[in-house]
Amino acid sequence: MFSITAKSPYALRALTELGCSGAGGPVPIAELARRRDIPVQFLEQLFATLRRAGLLRSQRGVKGGYAFAREPADVTVLHVIELLDGPLGRDAEGIIAQAAAAARAVLAAQTIADLVEAERRAGGQAMYYI
Repeated sequence: MFSITAKSPYALRALTELGCSGAGGPVPIAELARRRDIPVQFLEQLFATLRRAGLLRSQRGVKGGYAFAREPADVTVLHVIELLDGPLGRDAEGIIAQAAAAARAVLAAQTIADLVEAERRAGGQAMYYI
């Protein structure tokens, strides 16, 4: 089917914030959640999935938090969505399969670094269109 749940937009918002925080060091998850108005427990679940997939790394302790394990320019929006919501367009047929293929192409062409740059150009106002 062709389905994107609330998980993906929340994760993309948090990953963009992580990219904007960009010192390269870990950022506390509570801080990311507060800045983007995302429930902390929900974000913890999303980031645990992304950590297990090798997109993020975590560090415990006072200076702990999350940081990118891969360059944001190497992480596509499609990859994040499919990690959290499953394959986009799975089992679609006909015109829906064509729409899913078009959506996949658009989402595969955008990276987390692109989202960070778009937000910086927009003056810090969050914009996510999925």
